[in-house]
Amino acid sequence: MERIVILGAGPTGLGAAYRLREIGHPDWQIFEKDDHVGGLSASIRDGKGFTWDFGGHIIFSHYSYFDRLVESLLQKDVLRHQRESWVWMMDRFIRYPFQNNFHFLPEDVTLECMKGLLKAREDHRKLENFEDWILASFGEGIARYFLFPYNRKVWSIPLRKMDYSWIGERVSVVDLERVLGNIIYRREDASWGPNNEFLFPLYGGTGGLYERFVPVMGDRLRLNSRAVEIDLDRREVGFSDGHRTRFDLLFSTMPINELIGIMGDRVDAPVRRAAGSLAWARGYIIGVGIHAPCPSTKNWMYFPQDDSPFYRVTYLSNYSPNMTPGKDYYSLLCETSWSPHKPISRDSIVETTLQGLRNSKLLNDADAKRIESIYLMEVEYLLPVPNLGRNEALRTLHRYLEDRRIYSRGRFGGWKYEVGNMDHSVMQGVEWVDRVVEGKDETVYLTGL
Repeated sequence: MERIVILGAGPTGLGAAYRLREIGHPDWQIFEKDDHVGGLSASIRDGKGFTWDFGGHIIFSHYSYFDRLVESLLQKDVLRHQRESWVWMMDRFIRYPFQNNFHFLPEDVTLECMKGLLKAREDHRKLENFEDWILASFGEGIARYFLFPYNRKVWSIPLRKMDYSWIGERVSVVDLERVLGNIIYRREDASWGPNNEFLFPLYGGTGGLYERFVPVMGDRLRLNSRAVEIDLDRREVGFSDGHRTRFDLLFSTMPINELIGIMGDRVDAPVRRAAGSLAWARGYIIGVGIHAPCPSTKNWMYFPQDDSPFYRVTYLSNYSPNMTPGKDYYSLLCETSWSPHKPISRDSIVETTLQGLRNSKLLNDADAKRIESIYLMEVEYLLPVPNLGRNEALRTLHRYLEDRRIYSRGRFGGWKYEVGNMDHSVMQGVEWVDRVVEGKDETVYLTGL
């Protein structure tokens, strides 16, 4: 029986390990570089009793297998929410998605957005990048006020350097008849999207879901084991503590550029160039814990304007009462991305974040005095950017790896943001096992490659 080694105990690695255990494969092991599981979906409890996620994560699903898995692991320890998301703009909050609710902005802005939508219907430009796609799909008004500034804040690279083939359900396209009805009847329209209803663990934040995998893994899980070398001749992985392990099949969820990096100088030059061409956004995630009753029922909010560094803020305490030390506390999770195209100083990010919260009226003077925790998390890999040339680079990388029976999946192992939700990530691991052990087709990750 072939020995399978898994690198990374985030959602994708745990999904693969769970499936191997489920089908009774006898020889496998999973290694994780950190002292905990969950990867980017882990959670941290600070010294003040606040629990922080590495970003505003929620649980929603496209797959019945994932639904059953979540139900099995969390059982009754789960909360169900109806999404309440907003956009902060022009000194007010309007409902998300913006393109269905811009009529709550000043009349001249509403007119500009509507005229842009109508003109876009006649726009037959050749689409070459994400910037082109936005203009052709939404027109100049919505692009100017929301989609251009917001996406620049999120992706941290020029939009003309991004592909648009990843869009899918990630962006709400326009139903012109619906938009006109919203304007005429002054309707709030917030029902779009696959995450309109979502789940959240009762305990432990998002990481509370992945901690439930640990007892299932048993002694197959080895923490504090960072892979630093892959010896293709010996079919071995070497770890930072000196431990080595043999593999027949290797399943990696570490960033694919780093995976190529630890394979040594024998990797072909075109493969190294492909790995080096990938783009990503780094992140500063700042939690602000406040000793006061929560002033809002909102879930998360988007911030396209330049009066704050963050692109999204989440009332994390509204997801579960156990995210704070007690009922008279609330917490805000602020996400800021950066890259060489948009550098942001670590030294100033806390100060500018707090000022941005004031500018957005999320933090008043009274509550600012009741801040009990400010928790800064630095994330080296926050968002895999679908830059121009990404798909070709991934094809080159996967051909090289799979010829050597090495497979790379997950948010950064696969480098496809469009299938980077938690359900996608877990299912990538599950489907890979079904492919290599049972001969089934992968559908979640390989589509579009």
